[in-house]
Amino acid sequence: MSLALSCLRRRLSKSPNTIIARSSIRHNHDSSASSNTSLPAHAEWRSIFNPAKASVRDRVSLANPHTARLVAESFLTGDSITAGSGKVVIEAFPGPGALSRALLELDSSRIRKLIILEDNEQYLEITLQPLEALDPRVKIIPMTGYAWEAYTYLEDEGFLDEVETVPWENGVHPQLHFITHIPHTIIGEQIVAQLFRNIPERTWLFKYGRVPMSFVLGQWIWDRVAAPPGTSNARCKVSVVAEATARTEYSLPPHNLLPYDDHFHPRTRGAQVNRPESRRLGHPLVAANVVPYERQIISPGHLDQWDYCLRRLFVRKSTPLKNAITTLGPGAESLLKTLTDQSLPPEQRVDIATQIRKLNVSDWALIIRAFDYWPFAPDVRLLCLLD
Repeated sequence: MSLALSCLRRRLSKSPNTIIARSSIRHNHDSSASSNTSLPAHAEWRSIFNPAKASVRDRVSLANPHTARLVAESFLTGDSITAGSGKVVIEAFPGPGALSRALLELDSSRIRKLIILEDNEQYLEITLQPLEALDPRVKIIPMTGYAWEAYTYLEDEGFLDEVETVPWENGVHPQLHFITHIPHTIIGEQIVAQLFRNIPERTWLFKYGRVPMSFVLGQWIWDRVAAPPGTSNARCKVSVVAEATARTEYSLPPHNLLPYDDHFHPRTRGAQVNRPESRRLGHPLVAANVVPYERQIISPGHLDQWDYCLRRLFVRKSTPLKNAITTLGPGAESLLKTLTDQSLPPEQRVDIATQIRKLNVSDWALIIRAFDYWPFAPDVRLLCLLD
């Protein structure tokens, strides 16, 4: 057991809030319980949650309660690809908890348990722990959603004991659902990339099956995730991995979250400008749903090969494959013969005149297959460790 987890267990066992929460549980739950812990008016958030702190400024959060309800409904109700009932929802980076409250205000059959991962003490004390004290479905874990050990903790402590493991061929997981605000930083983009990378290996929450995910995130990150072949600079490594692993779509039309200041905290007044425009406060955010595919193009155990080839080739994203292939290693041009072998059916050949950013996921699967069978291929596991 790590020191961090030991400290967390002691904190949870001794926390006054934990005692309050246990003594306040009402066994005959009224779905309106969360209404007794209403958030301050949006206009007051700036004076309560200091936007000068990086932990607030870089963690853009839903603040408008009406918008939060629309987003919650788009994640769990209607024709959404992630809709369902009786769910155990893990919510990471909730901020003050506007979306948390909106989720709990849905029909009580939708959510059986809401596990909140948040380590900002101000959010915990002012807005989240009171919610836990009044609603027996809520459990607060004072850890960041960015720490993978947080999810190990949930398993070790039995918070996911009721979650069944569902075979991938049996459809989208009906119980478990991951929801998060993605930090408005490079770290946010890294989190998204890592979530998609876990899908083909069936690690993290995907050990339980095809667990759906729902995000509130910057448009600039989503543009990279959802960029189809042939787009400009948005097409990248994460675009290909996302295309190969999951169905992705907006849960709401993007205009529903505009203008920014009407819906989010912090507002743009006094926002820093010494950062790329896409990561400044005020850049549009979107809401999206993600469901892993049953059949994965990236085979378990082959993620390192995909990582290596995508990273090396996307360095020259505007270059035709026939010219960029040498970035894979000395003698890699020999792969061109394999990729254009006329004895193969057309669907098993790649047009090597295609620019890297215009290759589709089927092209990439053939490139990685050829690389995998190349006897002189570099040891990608070693190279990934060195990069």
